[in-house]
Amino acid sequence: MRLTRHSTVGIFTVLVLCVIWYFAAGPFEWVDLARFPDPDQTWEALAQISVSGYADATLLQHAAHSSWLVLMGFASAVAVGVPLGIAMGYSRRIEALVNPVFLLIRPIPPLAWIPLAIVWLGLGDAAKVMVIWFAAFVPAVINCYTGVRSIDEYLLEASDVLGIRRYAFFAEVVIPATLPAMFTGLRLSLQASWTTLVAAELIGAVAGLGHVLTQASLDIYPAMILVAMVAVAVCGGLMTAVLDLIEKWAMPWWEKS
Repeated sequence: MRLTRHSTVGIFTVLVLCVIWYFAAGPFEWVDLARFPDPDQTWEALAQISVSGYADATLLQHAAHSSWLVLMGFASAVAVGVPLGIAMGYSRRIEALVNPVFLLIRPIPPLAWIPLAIVWLGLGDAAKVMVIWFAAFVPAVINCYTGVRSIDEYLLEASDVLGIRRYAFFAEVVIPATLPAMFTGLRLSLQASWTTLVAAELIGAVAGLGHVLTQASLDIYPAMILVAMVAVAVCGGLMTAVLDLIEKWAMPWWEKS
């Protein structure tokens, strides 16, 4: 019931904003249409890119290409960052070995890797995935590390009293206790991946939502810019929804608590 009520409120808010947008850009003429499109112009831009295409592809093709880049960068960052963060939190030796390098990488903005990505990997998709990887890697490591270090003391003491073996302790105590922080890190990593996408697709892109945004800005086409922005939001929202489903499956007790 609570989720339904929240969803209803959210839909109502979006509808109110759309009505305000319609009247502000239409009858009241509060908005300069040369700078911000009205709903009719936006709908025409959506129809154009969906049917005949824009920037060398249709909206579905652009969205699929961008989603694939984000998925590759995000998944590879998670595959490295989650185990590394857990290992750093679990072992002081691993932390002492890895942390100095991680502290050097952590403050570097993901976009700062673009020149090196071009030099190392050229102008193809691999360079874009590399930039997205760095954006997603840091949040995954930090949150998994924090999750392990914040395990309640009573769980550690109970494990010692019961004489749980190291493997069982890791699988039955460390991992479950780390899951909430881990999924928080995954959300942040996914968000960072999408926010980095537009800049990453400046690297010799021939398709993708970032490419649409760049081309539309060069063409001074505000309606198409808005369509691409909404498409990024929808794709990111769908991926986040899938991540939420995985979280509920992995932590059924968390929803109940």
